[in-house]
Amino acid sequence: MIIDIRDIRPSPLAGRWYPAAPTALRSMVENFLVAAQPELIEGEIMGLLSPHAGLQFSGPVAAYAYKIVRDMAFDTVVIIGPMHHPFDGRVLTTAHTAYETPLGQVQVDQEALTSLGERVDMVRLRNDPEHSIEIELPFLQTVLKPGFSIIPLMLRDQSRRQANELSGALVEVLNGRRVLLVASSDLSHFYTQDIANHLDSTLLAAVESMDGERVIDLDEQGEAFACGHGAIATVINTVKAWSANHGKILGYATSGDVTGEFDRVVGYGAGVFFKQNQMR
Repeated sequence: MIIDIRDIRPSPLAGRWYPAAPTALRSMVENFLVAAQPELIEGEIMGLLSPHAGLQFSGPVAAYAYKIVRDMAFDTVVIIGPMHHPFDGRVLTTAHTAYETPLGQVQVDQEALTSLGERVDMVRLRNDPEHSIEIELPFLQTVLKPGFSIIPLMLRDQSRRQANELSGALVEVLNGRRVLLVASSDLSHFYTQDIANHLDSTLLAAVESMDGERVIDLDEQGEAFACGHGAIATVINTVKAWSANHGKILGYATSGDVTGEFDRVVGYGAGVFFKQNQMR
């Protein structure tokens, strides 16, 4: 895999959202993976739900999702998250040829992005500050076999229409590849622990039932929240088109479980979408 070292996206997170030293970052990720004990999944894994806060806060939960794909090989990993910054465009992606973390570089699938850009309204950015894509990379770099490329997609438009349009394009462009989709999303923000637990359980029930429409409805109607509700719906729609028929929530916690402060917490969930052959 050849990466143009002149065009690597500089990391705005290293040393802030996770350790800048490779040994410290790898040790942190590995410790989270050792501690996580997700339920065994029998079937073909197609997608994950993972949070995207600073690793010290959301890493223990994210590890539940990433541990179940350890040592697996994929051609392409599609990471879909919200764009938290006020850029123009409905779907945004990188204009760089690679992302970089202290664990190394990951190539961006430019060919696939070009094909997607012919099907959906997409804006390419240079030196973006968005964290919802990059924060997933240290886990992916640690658990997957080398050789995968990424398709980073950041959504400003998280509507039902956009989720349907983007999932249709992904199915068309990526059909036949070994693909892992990652929905990068946190859950409720800044409620008390008890209220967050209630809101998040409602949202995660919709995720587990693979009901992308309900995920969006819950957020739009204020009944439960996910900052990446459109990203989650897009991933669910896509894997269902590839015959995924099961969802499973693997882990859940809040920032309060890390800090011990329960007045204003952020919820984190980890999940998996997979295809399980039906018993005759």
